[in-house]
Amino acid sequence: MKVPLAPPAAPSMSPLPISSDLEVRIRKRFPHPEGSFLLNVHFRALAGFTILFGASGAGKTTLLDCIAGLVDPDDGRIVVGGEDFYDAEKKLNVAAWKRNIGYVHQDLALFPHLTAEENVAYGLRKLSRAERQTSSREMLQAFHIEHLRDRKPAQISGGERQRVALARSLVTEPRALLLDEPLSALDRPTKSSLVGDLREWNQNHRVPILFVTHNGEEVFALGDEVVMLDGGKIVAQGPPHDVMRAPRLETVANLAGFENIFDASVRALHEARGTMTCHLRKGTVELETPLVRAEVGSLLRVGIQAGDLLLATEEPHGLSARNILPGTIRRLAQRDVIVAAIIECGGTDFEVHLTLAARDALQLSPGKAVWVVVKTHSCHLMGI
Repeated sequence: MKVPLAPPAAPSMSPLPISSDLEVRIRKRFPHPEGSFLLNVHFRALAGFTILFGASGAGKTTLLDCIAGLVDPDDGRIVVGGEDFYDAEKKLNVAAWKRNIGYVHQDLALFPHLTAEENVAYGLRKLSRAERQTSSREMLQAFHIEHLRDRKPAQISGGERQRVALARSLVTEPRALLLDEPLSALDRPTKSSLVGDLREWNQNHRVPILFVTHNGEEVFALGDEVVMLDGGKIVAQGPPHDVMRAPRLETVANLAGFENIFDASVRALHEARGTMTCHLRKGTVELETPLVRAEVGSLLRVGIQAGDLLLATEEPHGLSARNILPGTIRRLAQRDVIVAAIIECGGTDFEVHLTLAARDALQLSPGKAVWVVVKTHSCHLMGI
């Protein structure tokens, strides 16, 4: 059965000249032991960072491989800068090496026997030796690694290898740049510095950059736009704050890191103060949430990020927060430098994230009585 192509996600930014656009409308099916996997997407990326966000297996790397020409779609069209690279109807499929698309994988794929300068110059083989040297050294300088030009990958740090890989991809002045989680192994300062250099390069070149990640922090730090993938299809697209902070679907909320998602019903509307009361269907808890277009008795879901919740060991007074819930600690679990506390409040479990210092200062332990503080605008409402 022929599956229809996905409808386009609505663009959220004013269009730039067509020369800087990347438009992808493809369908690709893969066999799978538990049933075939279908990648079915349609989106447009403008010059700047577009984040491809989603869990492992969502189809992010496959999508990049199709754009790069390493995997052939079953149907659709790929257009870069107004030029067709793939068009099923026209039976057009430009070879990967002719597309001039930069692609940096997580493993970088640097040539271990070549120096940094030789790695960067590898894609310039059609130029004269003098031209290759000039171009590669200018790119090494742009990424602050000119002093490493005679060293091989094993002789430099991880962050420096990332810079070499980026310089190698950009020295050919690609039409678009694909980055498949290339920064995942770097510390925050190194990552920030590298992204700053990449942004500076792109101010002069203005090409679409697709950046794959499953790290929510990177979405906000890097993205002008985020395309969220789940199960091979786009489930949300737009500015990071709109997609990640105010999800309208439970699937998106789960991907964006909303640890607390509750079924609820609308108990009362408070239009004068812009809020409403929602009753959580499991237990006795009622929350004051932002007012949305809903009627009393209608069903919805409330999503709250664990990091947005506050915990107190004495009943708080004089707070602006409208929701103060008495509860009991059920369990504590340390996850790296974060402590996840499960608090039972009126028959409903809330997950709260704390620092190690907060856990120790409050002397938290299972069975201890606490109060969970929920700000009204930390409650995000979604349809069922």
